[in-house]
Amino acid sequence: MQTNEDAGMICSYFFPEEHIRAHFLEYMEVQMKAVVQCGGRGTRLRPHTSILPKPLMPIGARPVLELVLKWLRRNGIGEVFVTTGYLGHLIRSVCGDGSQWNMQITYTQELEPLGTIGPLSLLREQLNEPFLVLNGDVLTDLNLNQLIHNHRKSDGNITIATSVRSTKMDFGVIDETDGRVIGFREKPELTNLVSMGIYCMNPVVLERIPSGVPFGFDDLMFQMLEEEARVNVFKHTGLWLDIGRVEDFLKAQDIAWDEQSSAFATAAA
Repeated sequence: MQTNEDAGMICSYFFPEEHIRAHFLEYMEVQMKAVVQCGGRGTRLRPHTSILPKPLMPIGARPVLELVLKWLRRNGIGEVFVTTGYLGHLIRSVCGDGSQWNMQITYTQELEPLGTIGPLSLLREQLNEPFLVLNGDVLTDLNLNQLIHNHRKSDGNITIATSVRSTKMDFGVIDETDGRVIGFREKPELTNLVSMGIYCMNPVVLERIPSGVPFGFDDLMFQMLEEEARVNVFKHTGLWLDIGRVEDFLKAQDIAWDEQSSAFATAAA
């Protein structure tokens, strides 16, 4: 198997310019396995998800999962594990073995719901190097190369891709002390840094995930924070849509996704 050191020697020979060599090596780093989580019931999109699993909801003429897989392939990901549960047979019939996108897809099947992170317990033996985890209903122009590069040079076992989201309150917000009003904001807009549902993880994280029981990303975070284990963030300022939200699902219909170039090509231009 070719190592990063081997790649660096080859790169130095063919690309003597330092800046070109840096871009090539950054691209090489993205070669890793990805786990695409597709086991949820998509309750926020009911009644549509009573017929189709959320990852197969159409964005234009194509299911969202196809767009996610094509985005991964454009960013250098060739080996993908798709975790399934609810209506998983439909996902397998649509995506097959991944050969139509020049990638390899392996499926897992949850007999009982295992939460947002629990399905990783089914892949302990396969995930023996740093890997990506992402929800199967996320559309973004996130640069995976930069995310992975930041994760690998950090001393944390998890890096969370994050974005800023603003939420408009429907109520007047009152600030009080000892029963006395000290401030008032009429329907304010609250801004928070939120998880995009995309993570870089080291295999050691799998030791924290129990087998056969539901285990969410929130459970994992609370556990790591309690133990003061380091978790890092990677801040993304570009496009991010969570198709599980009706508002984002509708926004996605107005974007020509097949015309989106890879994030690496955009960053390197």
